[in-house]
Amino acid sequence: MAWALDLDGVVWRGTEGVPGAGEAVRLLQEAGERVLFVTNNSGRPVSDTEEKLAGLGIDALGGVVTSGMAAARLVVPGERVLGMCGPGCREELERVGAEVVRAGSADDEAVDTVVVGFHDDFDYRGLTAGVQAVLGGARLLGTNDDVTFPAHDGLRPGAGSLLAAVVAATGATPELAGKPYGPMCELVRDLAAGTGGDHVMVGDRPDTDGRFARALGWRWSLVLSGLIGQDDLPVDPEPDTVHDDLLACVGAYLSDRERTG
Repeated sequence: MAWALDLDGVVWRGTEGVPGAGEAVRLLQEAGERVLFVTNNSGRPVSDTEEKLAGLGIDALGGVVTSGMAAARLVVPGERVLGMCGPGCREELERVGAEVVRAGSADDEAVDTVVVGFHDDFDYRGLTAGVQAVLGGARLLGTNDDVTFPAHDGLRPGAGSLLAAVVAATGATPELAGKPYGPMCELVRDLAAGTGGDHVMVGDRPDTDGRFARALGWRWSLVLSGLIGQDDLPVDPEPDTVHDDLLACVGAYLSDRERTG
């Protein structure tokens, strides 16, 4: 079977790993489960995410899936894209043959699409370029609409907050690529193809991970190591299982599998 694991709030919080997460992934992989690391953070290149996982003792085994990868499925070779996004998303757009131009460059006019993803150098000049491009007829594509994400120092603004600035200034309705939307569903289904069983999505955000699980038709396991705490329950959509963290979730699954044979 396949497991889709969110990263922020499940495997790590900012620069710190969630205790037991590395052991949980190892147990799943040793049990022969397909583990996908499904994140709405498109700012970091896949190789950097794999390196960060390795620092926590986790071998990603090619299982990293980002909202930047999902967004890249919505563009075609040769499409001119204004990249209001980080290096990870730009890398995925270029991989499929899009021509990615930077906001404020001499080439940022007459683009086909504006792609907004997480980037920590978001500024007024870039926002202006994106707004003017959309008002000029470019379509608006967001990697995801998460307004915040958990970091080591608390909640920080996510790509959804950056996207909201463009929407507020243009009135445009963006296409959305990441969890819980269709492009990410299709990508994860493709990667999980060939694995049998009752697949599981593990996350800490009902509005993204929970809705994503329901869109996939997978089980939804909520962990309380990120955004949601015990005092926040119940949540919508209602999870199939609730656990303190990923290790508790995996331990419960393996115990049940051993008991039922």
